[in-house]
Amino acid sequence: MLTILNESGAGNRHLGRGLSRRQLLQAGGAGLLGLSLPKLLAAEAAQPPLRARAKSVIFLFLFGGPSQLETFDLKPNAPSKIRGPFRPIASRTPDLLMCEHLPRLAAASDKLCVIRTMTHKYNDHSTAGHYIQTGHPWHIPIGGGFNATEKDWPAMGSVVEYLDQHAPGGQRDIPSYIYLPNRLGHMEVFSSLLDRPGQYAGWLGRGYDALATDIRKRDDKDNPFFRDCTDEELDFRIKGLANDTALTLQRLRGRRSLLEQFDEQRRGDDRRRRSELIQNKQRSGDQGQQAASYARFQERAFALVASDNTRQALDIRQEPAKLRDQYGRHLFGQSTLLARRLVEAGARFVTVGWQAVDGYSWDSHLHSDDVQKYLLPGLDQALGTLLMDLDQRGLLEETLVVCLGEMGRTPQATDKWGRGHWSTLFPAVLAGGGIRGGIVYGRSDKDAALPIEHPTSPEDLAATIFHALGIDPELRVNDAQGRPVALVDGGRPLLELFG
Repeated sequence: MLTILNESGAGNRHLGRGLSRRQLLQAGGAGLLGLSLPKLLAAEAAQPPLRARAKSVIFLFLFGGPSQLETFDLKPNAPSKIRGPFRPIASRTPDLLMCEHLPRLAAASDKLCVIRTMTHKYNDHSTAGHYIQTGHPWHIPIGGGFNATEKDWPAMGSVVEYLDQHAPGGQRDIPSYIYLPNRLGHMEVFSSLLDRPGQYAGWLGRGYDALATDIRKRDDKDNPFFRDCTDEELDFRIKGLANDTALTLQRLRGRRSLLEQFDEQRRGDDRRRRSELIQNKQRSGDQGQQAASYARFQERAFALVASDNTRQALDIRQEPAKLRDQYGRHLFGQSTLLARRLVEAGARFVTVGWQAVDGYSWDSHLHSDDVQKYLLPGLDQALGTLLMDLDQRGLLEETLVVCLGEMGRTPQATDKWGRGHWSTLFPAVLAGGGIRGGIVYGRSDKDAALPIEHPTSPEDLAATIFHALGIDPELRVNDAQGRPVALVDGGRPLLELFG
């Protein structure tokens, strides 16, 4: 008889002696052990649950790819064409030099772990963005597209939303997965054509998409990540709530805040809207599954409208002015503060995307002044203050903070200190959620070009995030064809990062 054991310190759970669960499932699936699929899944479900180290995740996604040489992997002894224009400063972590424009993070490095050796082979923003947010390569080859599809792998946040909705007592008064301040790609040049992959539920179905806020630019040349934003702009309206016919407010006139929309919606005809949801559920035919998924999305949106908890959490004006100044009044800083409010209110996975706006982003082919004046100081403000804020509120140990881009930058710079795409080496910052602070994981070569110790894949990162949340990375969910597939394929939780 095989006994399911949880071997301490091992990346896999073992069944019997020396046989991992993955090996057992493969053997059983091949008929070698005479196990049927239902029996295999029953055996999997019978395992004791993982201990959750974190209740929630704040995922800061620096879309475009920050340079490793200008952030957390400085090479002061490298040739001038490689080492970059900025001076290194010491941090509280032994052997960790950081950029001079990240002083708050240097002072708070005892609270964070820097992974220096993230690596993959996809030197393309959409492909790499999907990989980082899901832990799976994109099914579309590089150059074959830029926009999300229904066949994409679900985002980690969508997996959390899916599991929460199917858990006993899964009805929640705040979404599990929220995306701030806008859908990724919707602020870029030709934004009507860009809807970046990796942020959606993909084949899980639209009912598990993030509820995303909808912050707009003032005009085509505006960049709210580079300037202070007014409270009127920071209304954090929910995308899909103001535009979907079934949820549009009857007497919405002009630009009003999300809170005002909530109040009016709650006074509306609830019975009519519930009837619409039921009708959507009852649709049949070829679009039945799609309608059911959309109905689930509508139900979640309706529950959100009726939730005092969500309504209050989205009101960033309740925060003290001094703290808002510390986060930075720019869009990334205020969105990061809102992420803290949302996890405090019960959200489980909040992504804050610092995305491209009219060519100005972490995709720094031309460094010019934007990296020094806006990008690095904005990151230092927001992430440094977030760690301090969570720690002071007693939330850091139960909140996993993850901050990275989808790639790094070329070691060889241009004459204007621009750097191209470089996916074979880039950094990630982890903090809270049981992660040991004051450590560096992995080592790069002399030019910050290649990992030479502990190369870390997006699969490893996804497995680590799921592990922190108490979700087994090898847990199986049914894909679009009804086949059980593991949440992570080939990665392992980095258990050595946890205290």
